[in-house]
Parts: sequence; structure tokens; C-alpha cells
Amino acid sequence: MLVLDIETVPDTDLIPSDWPSDRFPKCAWHRIVTISFVEAELARAGGAEVYAVAECRSGGEAIPDERRLLAAFWRFFASRRFRVVTWNGRRFDMPTIFARSLMHGLDASPWLLQGDRWNGYRHRYGGDWHVDLMDAMSEHGATPALTLEEAAAALGLPGKLGEHGSKVAAMMEAGEVGRVRAYCETDTLNLAVLYIRWAFLTGRTDAVSHDRAVADMIAYLEAERAARPHLGRFLDEWRAMAGRRPPFVGAQG
Repeated sequence: MLVLDIETVPDTDLIPSDWPSDRFPKCAWHRIVTISFVEAELARAGGAEVYAVAECRSGGEAIPDERRLLAAFWRFFASRRFRVVTWNGRRFDMPTIFARSLMHGLDASPWLLQGDRWNGYRHRYGGDWHVDLMDAMSEHGATPALTLEEAAAALGLPGKLGEHGSKVAAMMEAGEVGRVRAYCETDTLNLAVLYIRWAFLTGRTDAVSHDRAVADMIAYLEAERAARPHLGRFLDEWRAMAGRRPPFVGAQG
């Protein structure tokens, strides 16, 4: 399983001069500066899915080169058949990745050609290939969608820890690439835990496997905190909310 998020800055070479400053640029007009993800092994125990967190990291280098970043992403993506989890990924993250890959002359066929007419990454309603969790939680547009920050707050997760996507361009201009990568990684952590809870809600996993996955996430964050302080801060904020929103659904809760 690949829980994926990107951060971008406006591509001022492409945005028309008469484009209103208060309108969000089209996907192709966003330059990708960070691709972050949580990777988890996905297996089955009886009838329940089991998620074992492997790592949370960002691709690319400290000084981002968009073409190299995207080329490395597609090489990595082609290495396995992932279930991809995004937040608003059908409307933004993946169209932006495709548009920028097109511009750089990169091969995105691992996404576009896998599956068949009934199953694949481009199918909106299937839960085995690409799950846009914002879309799924809004019943595919039947009810107003939550933001990731709102959904995280509902579950007692730390959310964006004071950061926001609107700050990314300024952070990049200031050379704070590490801060942007840390911000993107915390988004993927929020999303990964939200997905695990949604999987329990919808019967993909059971209480035991849900709680094991959450405990696995907590253990990973604890082990990484010394080298990567933003992961430790995420864990501390999460624990501070546990009294109001317990992270476990079974006996541990």
C-alpha cells in the first residue's frame, strides 16, 4: 500500500499573465517539489486485511529536480503492484503527476495500463487500486467533502501541525526544502491512519488488525523520532488527543 501526497509551487512560466491571482492554478501549472508517502505491507489474516507500516519518507533529493523526482517515482511505482491511497488525488495529485510527466517526456504506463476494463487505477469506485479517500468519505460527491485537516481533527490526529499548502512556495523560496518534505510526510501520516480507520469502518479489516496497524505506526514513529523530530512531534500531538479520541477500536481502546 502506498499512501501518497505531493507538494507543489506555481509554475510561473506557464500560468497566463491574466490568470486571476485568487484562482487556483490548473494542475499542469503546478511544479512538483515533493512526493511523500507511507508504504505499508498489505496482507490478509483470515478475512481481514493487515497493514504493516514499512516507512514514511519523501522521494528525491534535498534540492528538488522535478524531472528526476518524477522519473524515480515511476521507477519505484513500476516495481510492485501498489494499492494507492490519496486525498483528493483524482482531482489534483495524480492529474498533476501525469501532466508534469507528460511535459518531461516520462512513461506513466505503470499506472495507465495495469488492470482491465473492470479493474485498474483509473476506476473511481474500486477499492483495491486507487482509493481517493476524500472522495470515498464524501460518498463520491453525495455529501460535502471534508478537508484533510478536518478529517484528521475528527479522529484526534495532529493534522498539519501549523503548516499549510499555501506556505510551500514561500518555504521553497527561503530554501526550507526539509520543512516542506516534513510537512508533506505528516500529511501522509494523517492519511494513512485515516485510511486504516476507514478500512475498519467498511469491513476491509477487523478490530484486531486495525489496532495492530495503529500500534505498528506508533512504534515506527517512536523509533524514528530521534533522527526525524517532526515524526516525534506528530506522535506527541497524537498521544495528547488520545483521551478524547482513542486511536484503538478494540480491547486496547
